[in-house]
Amino acid sequence: MANTVISAFNKFLANDVNLSSSQSSSARSSRDWLLGQINNFSSFFPLYKSQHINFGSFARRTKIPLLNDIDIMISMMAVGCTYVEDNGTIYITVLDGCSTYGNYKHDGYSFLNSRKIVNKFVSKLGEVNQYSKSEIKRNQEAATLNLSSYDWVFDIVPCFFTTEDVYGKTYYIIPDGNGHWKKTDPRKDRQRVTNINTRLGGNVLNVIRIMKYWHSRATMPQMGSYLLESIILNYYETKITCSEFVDMEIPDLLNYISNIIYLPVQDPKGIQGDINNLSFEQQYKISLKAVSDCKISVEAREAETNNEHRKSINKWRLIFGNNFPEYS
Repeated sequence: MANTVISAFNKFLANDVNLSSSQSSSARSSRDWLLGQINNFSSFFPLYKSQHINFGSFARRTKIPLLNDIDIMISMMAVGCTYVEDNGTIYITVLDGCSTYGNYKHDGYSFLNSRKIVNKFVSKLGEVNQYSKSEIKRNQEAATLNLSSYDWVFDIVPCFFTTEDVYGKTYYIIPDGNGHWKKTDPRKDRQRVTNINTRLGGNVLNVIRIMKYWHSRATMPQMGSYLLESIILNYYETKITCSEFVDMEIPDLLNYISNIIYLPVQDPKGIQGDINNLSFEQQYKISLKAVSDCKISVEAREAETNNEHRKSINKWRLIFGNNFPEYS
């Protein structure tokens, strides 16, 4: 219950849009404990411990409830392995006589098999006493650890950290889900969020999270969370202000999404190219919903300006659903 639009949004953010501090703290503690266990594995790959990295929306602080996955990249030492890139696919060559990775090559080839590496992670995680009764499996590029004691799963991605290329750039190389490898760089994603959010007074994170909540409702086709986040960050990259009151940001942002969803969205890391792989039908339906909700949000803002808080709150409930506080 709320009697002003501001109080309604504050309750909505606290109760439904943002992770609680206790849940975030518990998740970080369990993640750090797991990382310690992996670092202490015996009879395992040599680890490049200083290059392990947390990634994904939880690490970027853009995750909304339910907290269902936590992503960690575990860096291994290459021990002389080399790689070549061909049309976005990375092929890692294992040197003859390499005891570390010799048993993890593609059958009949010298290329390192990422599936076999992930499967080794799966088997080692099963040796941890606390995880012995958990569901542990390979899921494309990650070893997935599903703990019965928590709401979330851990996606543990093995990786290599490259030396500098001719342009002075370094990358992380992770499994591509097809047995080989691909480039990524979560440092850039995390830094981009931090830079834009900091420049705009720390107000962008709440906007990202509330728009993820808007999109998560079963009222339109679903785009990837990373695509939506990239679109929102593209919008704010050229802005000079972002209000602390998220409702003031929503109309223009919905209008932006309704148009930009039809266009290519370039990977901000400069690796994948266009990440907007939605079909035209999906784009059309998302745009249609954004246009409709943009109109309602403008009406809600006008009602608040006229001190008609009940009317405004009821309009916002049309956009965000019944979890948005009622007027009282």
